Amino acid sequence: MKNIILIGLTNWLGRSQKSVLLFDSIAAASEIAFMLGGEWDGCNGAIVSKCDEVAINTAASLMETTWCYQGAWVAVLNRLTTDELLRRYAIGERNFSNANLRCSKLCSLLLSEVNLSWAKLNFANLSGANLSKANLTAADFQDANLSDTNLSQSRLVRANLVSANLSRADLKGADLSHACLSNANLNQADLRGANLEQADLKGADLSEALFV
Repeated sequence: MKNIILIGLTNWLGRSQKSVLLFDSIAAASEIAFMLGGEWDGCNGAIVSKCDEVAINTAASLMETTWCYQGAWVAVLNRLTTDELLRRYAIGERNFSNANLRCSKLCSLLLSEVNLSWAKLNFANLSGANLSKANLTAADFQDANLSDTNLSQSRLVRANLVSANLSRADLKGADLSHACLSNANLNQADLRGANLEQADLKGADLSEALFV
């Protein structure tokens, strides 16, 4: 279960009395099964007889993990560490589509031309990083720190940048069409030549941003 785990769609009302919870790591499943008084399946699942979502969410938050019910149409992603990302990037790998980098510290890193499409980068710190010419299609940057980040000529189509900090970011020539930038901080951002077609800028701070 090292890659994305795809779970088939079933009827929630048809779940049996016992629920199987799937987590994005084996270690998290083991620990949370113990915490909830359930049974660990030896992989990334925990079997519980009483399904209390408040307790599950609390345990998941403590373990910094994500979860879903078996039977939900959800992709559960393994977490990619910064060290592993850098190691693979250094040997020439560029495709990290769907990567789970939530809350990662990626400050000042050179990641030009990387493919992080559909990646989870919410709450990540990418301040000062070089993501020029990167494929960031539909990536989740909600509440991420992208201040002073080089995003020139990057592809951010349909990206989630809600409440992201993009102050002083270099977005020259970036494709932000259909991106959600509501409540984003774009103070002093360089948007010259950027494609903002149908981008949602509701509540965004565009003070001192450059457009021409």
